[in-house]
Amino acid sequence: MKPRIAIDAMGGDEGVRVMLGGAAEARHRHERFTFLLVGDEKQIKAGLDNHPNLRAASEILHTEEVVKGEDKPSQALRKSKNSSMGLAIQAVKSGDCSAAVSAGNTGALMAMAKLALRTMPGIDRPALAALLPTLEDTDMVMLDLGANTECDARNLVQFAIMGAVYSQIIFGFERPRTGLLNIGTEESKGTEALRDAAAALRAATHLPMHFQGFTEADKISRGDVDVVVTDGFSGNIALKALEGTARFVTDLLKRSFQSSLRSKIGFLISRPATELLKHHLDPNNHNGAVFLGLNGVVVKSHGSASIKGVANAVEVAARLVEDNITQRIGDVLKDFDTSAIASNGVAASGSGSQGSDGFPK
Repeated sequence: MKPRIAIDAMGGDEGVRVMLGGAAEARHRHERFTFLLVGDEKQIKAGLDNHPNLRAASEILHTEEVVKGEDKPSQALRKSKNSSMGLAIQAVKSGDCSAAVSAGNTGALMAMAKLALRTMPGIDRPALAALLPTLEDTDMVMLDLGANTECDARNLVQFAIMGAVYSQIIFGFERPRTGLLNIGTEESKGTEALRDAAAALRAATHLPMHFQGFTEADKISRGDVDVVVTDGFSGNIALKALEGTARFVTDLLKRSFQSSLRSKIGFLISRPATELLKHHLDPNNHNGAVFLGLNGVVVKSHGSASIKGVANAVEVAARLVEDNITQRIGDVLKDFDTSAIASNGVAASGSGSQGSDGFPK
């Protein structure tokens, strides 16, 4: 299947310029990609003058209505039939496109995608998954990052299955090492939902993962696990803490190197190492969060992503389409009935990231 991707050209901090630039860069890397560019036709046509390779592989779907960053999901849903975000998702639902990419409001994107595409059989709630850097050669998958503020054991097991399949596709791992985020590694630690989910995953040895039990937050970036599973409340906090720490370290290094002439000389000597650190921590190199569990592929780009970041998000969307992630998750669920998993009585809530894009600005 040649990926045809719907681009919400109006989303994100810079809108058309960055979204078209990212699509053009992805098209330059992969000539098989084609696009439906959704948004203001006049702006899009002007932007395509700078990207003839993208123009030759794209169609334009005109709309002037845009979901704003401050719109609540309920407000955005009222725009779903005519907004650039809503029309991009509708293109996936109709089968005109195989995936949608938007840098707009995460809460709105989640609400629209869930309403239009619905959750796939065997999945109670979709989860937001992203790639995060580690000390190892590959990134890791973490979910949920803000779509569901409260989760029961069944939700967590479903997230683990989806995250493992995602890791298989992106990194080629046969049985990704998977852990549940907890306050300790002992089996007695954590909430009832966590303990019940861990028991179910330990017993289900046929699942496409190597379940490693509980993992603590300070081990997330070490690369000891390939998939970290948690509820959206804890996941969003952990994500922002990680990104905040990364900015703290880079800002502290910058301040230290500017403190004296000797420090400036030291910076010049160590510049190759600091550039490597900067590259490793650059969120654009890990851009493209995915709503897993829907009947279709929807990818969320960071709102302030660069052209390179948007291109990476487009490539993630195409990879998931080509490797048929929805069917692969469904195949695993056919052999594993999560409805039998004990519930702790906590009902999973709706989007926990209303008005937020799930990432620090």
